[in-house]
Amino acid sequence: MVVRSKYNVGFRTVLCLLSVVCCLSEVHAGSRFKRFWAKADSLLTDRYYKISYDTNYVVRPEGGLTLKLKGNQTGNSLRSKGTVNDVNFNSHLSTSHKTTISIAGTYRGLSAAYSINPAKLRGFYDDYELNFNYYTSRFCIDASYQRSSSLSGDMTLGDETLRLEQGEADMKVFNITGYYVFNHRRYCVSAAYNQSYIQRRSAGSWLAGLSYQGGNIETSNERKERYPDDHDVRIYVGHIGIGGGYGYNLVLGRKWLLNLTLLPTFVVYNRNKLTINDESQHAGRMKFNMLFNERVAVVYNFSSRYFVGLTGVANNSLFVDDAVTVHQNKWVAHAFVGVRLWK
Repeated sequence: MVVRSKYNVGFRTVLCLLSVVCCLSEVHAGSRFKRFWAKADSLLTDRYYKISYDTNYVVRPEGGLTLKLKGNQTGNSLRSKGTVNDVNFNSHLSTSHKTTISIAGTYRGLSAAYSINPAKLRGFYDDYELNFNYYTSRFCIDASYQRSSSLSGDMTLGDETLRLEQGEADMKVFNITGYYVFNHRRYCVSAAYNQSYIQRRSAGSWLAGLSYQGGNIETSNERKERYPDDHDVRIYVGHIGIGGGYGYNLVLGRKWLLNLTLLPTFVVYNRNKLTINDESQHAGRMKFNMLFNERVAVVYNFSSRYFVGLTGVANNSLFVDDAVTVHQNKWVAHAFVGVRLWK
């Protein structure tokens, strides 16, 4: 004969009730999440397909999710030449190229990406760099920031050639360009540079732009410790330019898209400063100052789902005076392959 305690029966009853409550809670939570996701997806979809472009020229791709695998490389170089105290000088300095591999996903206009730098993982690259791009139909922004200790190269002073090694100078550079697209109904920057739109017919537009470039180069702490009697030098530059340019999307056979954009700006304000051993002096205004912004893109669509491409963005500055000419070039290039999913 088995004797069942009323307490055991009550405990089992409580366990059964708790299990039922948990199951109902999970079902309710799952149902709430599904309703939330459906509402959010509906809002994103309405926003995604609500565009201000002329749809005879620009349309949204049908795929809800776009995945891209990208290879990226950036670089920065600085050239100068002139005459100081009747002695000719020439220099060509550059930073180490930064190479990264990234995977990016875009769903209904919302994007996320993850990138790795193989050289940095192996301890061969200590520089830091950030690139930012923002595109709408009317306004676009390109920005970059670089902090580098890998600046190196040769410098010639008269008959003497000097070598600047990596780690002996620190450089920080910030570039930003904003521009307005006049033919914003037919010309689409995003079609060429992030593939969130498709340019169906060729179109171009005049652009109005504002540029800023600023930064400094200074003697590194490593060099100060190695050569304590050497000069401590810091050069600061800051320039604001206003100008205009033109961009064009050329569509060939519905599969090829080629873009070329040129945006020169004339410097209307600059502030240059040279400090040697804590003694500061402001440099005079250059006779000719310009900032140049160039973009190029080639995109090939195998079909409505698969595409590959190459893009490049460069920021150049040119400063000319009676005795000195300085040319700086900052560039970034991307190669990518992509697929659109979930029609």
